[in-house]
Amino acid sequence: MADFLLSAAAFVVLMVALGLVRVARGPGRAERMMAAQLLGSGAIGALLLFGAASGERAMFDVALTLALLSAFASIAFVKFALRQDEKVAADDATEGSR
Repeated sequence: MADFLLSAAAFVVLMVALGLVRVARGPGRAERMMAAQLLGSGAIGALLLFGAASGERAMFDVALTLALLSAFASIAFVKFALRQDEKVAADDATEGSR
């Protein structure tokens, strides 16, 4: 059973790598954030599979911590993007009034 779980974890890592190549090439900020989310989700899945295969309880803790960090990174990205969009809109408004 451990061999199957390790194979599944390797498959997850391979699929994440292939997905990252496509998503990271995107032109915008959202595509790059999707790449980061894909990396985080794949890493969480791989860590859980490795932890189940090895019986190492610490892997589950690391996966949970990574999930929390991934959620906070998404929130930070959205706040940053909104702030940037507001700044661009304000700059456009001042340009239009001249």
